[in-house]
Amino acid sequence: MKKRYGYDKKALKGLGYTKFLTEVHERNKIIEAQPEEEIVSKYNANILAERLHPRAQYVKVAEVTELKDARRFKLVPDKERGTERLAFFRAGQYVTVRVIIGKTDEAGDGPTDTLKSGMSSGTESVMIRPYSLCSAPMSALGEAPFYEILVKKVPDGFVSSWILENWKPGSEAVLSGPLGNFYYQDLRDAEHVIAAAGGSGITPFLSMAGAVKDGTEKFKLTILYGCRTEADILLKQELDELASHDGIRVVYVLSDEEKTGYEHGFISAELIRKYADETDFSLFACGPAAMYDFLKKQAEALKLPRRLVRFEVSGGARNIAADPGFPKEKLGESYELKLLVHGEMIVTKCRAEETVLTAIERAGVHAPSECRSGECGFCRSRLISGEVYIPADTDKRRMADARYGWIHPCTSYPVSDLEIEVYPVDAV
Repeated sequence: MKKRYGYDKKALKGLGYTKFLTEVHERNKIIEAQPEEEIVSKYNANILAERLHPRAQYVKVAEVTELKDARRFKLVPDKERGTERLAFFRAGQYVTVRVIIGKTDEAGDGPTDTLKSGMSSGTESVMIRPYSLCSAPMSALGEAPFYEILVKKVPDGFVSSWILENWKPGSEAVLSGPLGNFYYQDLRDAEHVIAAAGGSGITPFLSMAGAVKDGTEKFKLTILYGCRTEADILLKQELDELASHDGIRVVYVLSDEEKTGYEHGFISAELIRKYADETDFSLFACGPAAMYDFLKKQAEALKLPRRLVRFEVSGGARNIAADPGFPKEKLGESYELKLLVHGEMIVTKCRAEETVLTAIERAGVHAPSECRSGECGFCRSRLISGEVYIPADTDKRRMADARYGWIHPCTSYPVSDLEIEVYPVDAV
């Protein structure tokens, strides 16, 4: 080997890979510390990449609209903190909201203090939650750019509760760039999209309808919006206005009451076929977990090609106790979680019923995460020792990662004491 390739492999023995994994982090710190006049001008491609995929977007709440069990927030660039414009997005994408919620109690029952800025110190929880953009993509452009998201009250959801209780006009927030693949692709999708929505799952389809209306997207959109009663329909007036435009149709499906002008029951394969018109159509779905469980069986009955069926990642916690594969004897257990962070060991606890990511955040480690559903891989971490349970439908790891001990903490549940190497992101 030495003669053939010109190097001695013995010199590489004993080198750990942690240094290589942190090299980009260290290099960026050195670059950012240099005087601005010493930085070489950027390529136009890099400038475009920064605009489309910003590391962070600093925004302020401009307007708050009250809805039933939810609020709609209009967010505008916070120029004082360095965000001059908002990144353009595809209709159906989401952004993550990043908040650092203060001191947690010793029992680990969740944040109890107020929002603070900067990197956490071990007594704060850095929380990241994904929210679909409900405004049309064109809203991000022009002289007065804005995003809109809808935040619904979630039982036991302390991040959504905190946002609903604390965000007011003028409140500051930090967002990611646009993320996700839940959008129309003409090379993959049929010209007609059937959008199955439930509850606040209407948000990405509001964005799609707005994009069809203004010509940003060119496809036929039929929204089947499932709610319990007419009173539970969110943004009905806006949806009815959108439905008056060519290429957009909205059908309300009520499960708990029968009324003239509304479909009754659930969004079934039979109902989807009724409004599909064509035999070739794409099925997009966004809603609660129970709706997904039902719709997956309906999608199988439709016998659509796999490429034409899209389920938005939920990003929410699941009832792991109801998972048939989870070892029931582990329920109620609490395990020691050792976190190796840049060579420093942090020790905390993780309950069997919560994801490893939840425990990492509670420990104050600014762990990378975006989708919280196992899909994006941004939270990818190395499992040094221990065993985790990963539900089959959320295990989106690459084959090599599964083989060599890498996990996505957002969908991993502890079933023993764990030691994990985490690669936190810089504070924003």
